[in-house]
Amino acid sequence: QLQLVESGGGLVQPGGSLRLSCKASGFTLDYYAIGWFRQASGKEREGVSCISSSDGYTYYADSVKGRFTISRDNAKNTVYLQMNSLKPEDTADYYCAAQRRVIRLCALSPNTLDLYDYWGQGTQVTVSS
Repeated sequence: QLQLVESGGGLVQPGGSLRLSCKASGFTLDYYAIGWFRQASGKEREGVSCISSSDGYTYYADSVKGRFTISRDNAKNTVYLQMNSLKPEDTADYYCAAQRRVIRLCALSPNTLDLYDYWGQGTQVTVSS
């Protein structure tokens, strides 16, 4: 069964850090671009970051640039999202997604949900004092 599982969410104070993990099972992430998305209550799902499968290209939404870092460890079949200097507006459910059909997805259209083939179930991040 092809599956993505996110973990690492939780409650953190403003200015704090969390590291989210996205682990694949049933398939190898090596050939997939991975996107991180988030959805706050009552809002649409939005793209946060993306990492390509081959050249290490990364994309960040303006709202997280300089605070979040995406990385991948193919040996562990896992992609990470390091989140620093967290703000209350970062509160959301965070999802990872994988795709391999679109070349250079992260550079061309990282936030198009329909282009992703596999989705995780999400992990909740709450930033509050």
